[in-house]
Amino acid sequence: MIQLDKVHKTFGENRVLRGVDLTIDSGTSMVIIGGSGTGKSVLLKSVLGLVTPVSGLITLDGQDVSKAERDAFLARFGMLFQGAALFDSLTVWQNVAFRLLRGSLKRPKSEARDIAIEKLRRVGLKPDVADRFPAELSGGMQKRVGLARAIAAEPEIIFFDEPTTGLDPIMSGVINDLIREIVTEMGATAMTITHDMSSVRAIADNVAMLHDGLIQWTGAVADMDHSGDPYLDQFIAGRATGPIEAVR
Repeated sequence: MIQLDKVHKTFGENRVLRGVDLTIDSGTSMVIIGGSGTGKSVLLKSVLGLVTPVSGLITLDGQDVSKAERDAFLARFGMLFQGAALFDSLTVWQNVAFRLLRGSLKRPKSEARDIAIEKLRRVGLKPDVADRFPAELSGGMQKRVGLARAIAAEPEIIFFDEPTTGLDPIMSGVINDLIREIVTEMGATAMTITHDMSSVRAIADNVAMLHDGLIQWTGAVADMDHSGDPYLDQFIAGRATGPIEAVR
């Protein structure tokens, strides 16, 4: 469904992506791993068309994403942001139904609210949460609201940006399980960027490691622990010594 061919992106003298090749098949969950500052977020933004590569090609169902009609293109995506990124001035249900209250996906207000409450229920939140404001919720609840918003419009493709950042291990496990269940139920194509190995093992069908601007290794999550790749082995083990230099 998503194909990247020789994708390069630079910011001034900083070469972030140096020829990325990656294939994400329809209905699968791909997790991109790599250290901080390796370009994972730039890669995600490039697929969304928020960042324009200097060379290379990114296609969605064979269509160049840079030439796609933006509203129709973005309507196919849902996104769970790293910090939930909820609108403080909107109630929970308005946050969840944000895309359903405007633009090409607009629904009547009462219908949008009903959909929002159903999506909140799907992520384990009761209807009485709907009229609260984000500041009244815990970090884990805010992350669930962000997940409900990501799936509100029934997207074909869902992106997860560091979905467990800032959560304790138990809540991280809850969010990982929810993501796996929802992606499977919806038959959606998922792309996650993270450095949390517990998320990788819970969410991924396939894994790609981004290092030094290139996909260093890619394969099934079941093959990750015996890949034989020294970069991946060091990253999984969290060792300070190895081919990946630790910044001190």
